[in-house]
Amino acid sequence: MNKTHSKLLKIVIFLFALNSLSLCLYFSSHHHNSNNKQEEYHSSLTSNDRSHTENNSNSNSNNVNLKAWPILPSYLPWTQNPNKVTVRSCEAYFGNGFGRRIDVLLSGGWFRCLYSETLRSSICEGGSVRMVPERIKMSRGGERIEEVIGRSEEEELPDFENGAFEILGSTARSKWLVDEGFLDAFVPDGNVMRHTMRGLIRSIRVVDNNSKEFHCDLWIEEPTLLVTRFEYANLFHTITDWYSAYVASRVTDLPYRPHLIFVDGHSRTPLEGTWKALFSSVRYAKEFSGSVCLRHAILVPLGYETALFKGLTEKINCQGASAHDLWQNPDDQKTARLSEFGEMIRAAFDFPVSRHRAEKPFSGHNVLFVRREDYLAHPRHVGKVESRLSNEQEVFDSLQTWVSNHLECKVNLINGLFAHMSMKEQVRAVQDASVIIGAHGAGLTHIVSATPKTIILEIISSYFRRPHFQLIAEWKGLEYHAINLDGSHAHPSVVIDRFSRIMKSLGC
Repeated sequence: MNKTHSKLLKIVIFLFALNSLSLCLYFSSHHHNSNNKQEEYHSSLTSNDRSHTENNSNSNSNNVNLKAWPILPSYLPWTQNPNKVTVRSCEAYFGNGFGRRIDVLLSGGWFRCLYSETLRSSICEGGSVRMVPERIKMSRGGERIEEVIGRSEEEELPDFENGAFEILGSTARSKWLVDEGFLDAFVPDGNVMRHTMRGLIRSIRVVDNNSKEFHCDLWIEEPTLLVTRFEYANLFHTITDWYSAYVASRVTDLPYRPHLIFVDGHSRTPLEGTWKALFSSVRYAKEFSGSVCLRHAILVPLGYETALFKGLTEKINCQGASAHDLWQNPDDQKTARLSEFGEMIRAAFDFPVSRHRAEKPFSGHNVLFVRREDYLAHPRHVGKVESRLSNEQEVFDSLQTWVSNHLECKVNLINGLFAHMSMKEQVRAVQDASVIIGAHGAGLTHIVSATPKTIILEIISSYFRRPHFQLIAEWKGLEYHAINLDGSHAHPSVVIDRFSRIMKSLGC
């Protein structure tokens, strides 16, 4: 009997070891294959015309200067049949709805625009593009705010002289790359009073392939985004710019994270740290002392042309969903794109975004209270922010008292003084939060980086009743609650009642 038991025990141990080894090999192989698949999506070139990008570029040898794309759990392919994307579907709004391709120039240099009927906007790209900074009228940009106090916005916005940008090609067709009819059709003004990207494209002069005029003091071989910004010191508007730059990079199928040049003269802000984290390098156009030639230039649409901004004035019926579910069951009314972008921001700061870490390790619930503080935002700012919650400190103190009196459930109330935190610290606070509370204000835009199952509680003054953050929560699939005030004063008891019900749903 003992010998029989001994044999059975050995067989069980052997089978357990064999099963463990099989599982280990499976998950290792699955992870490796997932990485390879996403890398294939990034590195595959979808048409023979992409060869224009590679001419004389020695791209493989230059990729050492570029950051790799991180592996993102919510990533879905960007370049699969954009022509088949349904107009005004969620993918058309948030993903690759840029299905109409217009080739403008094919010889010498090359230039084309990818037009989205849904967003009424184009992502344009070209090769052998020359930028002449001295022909762009604007301030230098990149200064410390304190150095340029009082400088007008007009000085910071670019005014492009004819020939501010040039491109190699045949001048037999035209001296200028495009005409007003082309701009009206594919780069319309919309509601933008001064469409700077339209102005940039209007300035592009075609230089004959054999001309010695096309002199370059510096060649940038790797893909480079050209970005112009407006409300660059406001987090909401800056996130629309980040998203537009991210989408442009994906739609043009860049195998690595590109360089980026600000074609504007704005001063530095703390938000610049995220630009540098997201992309391979960031420079200002006026930093260059001479002409700069770009082997592959991508012109990023204005942040005003993203779904994040357009959703404030037009109905976008989209619900957040997981990429896994959408891959198995595509749905025009659902999207995982904002979740993908939020993961991109977290990964850019080296925070883990693995699918296996989707659940927060439980060491208590972090409740992040986003505060509004005085700070110097830009050269025309007096350093004072407008209060959206007149008794913000009283509300915070009431929350602190509730937390102190509920010791049976570990809750950490985080004082979100973002003006005194680096961008990386802000993103960490957001990703670690189970609940995010705040008055309506740009700081709440950080919820784009929140992890699944995060709960949002927005306190809304009757003077600022706008849907920004309700929409972002909806598009990410986050649970959202609002307390609508009569004026800007919140009764602490009302906030505590709503907060306690949220915590009860979390088991507290």
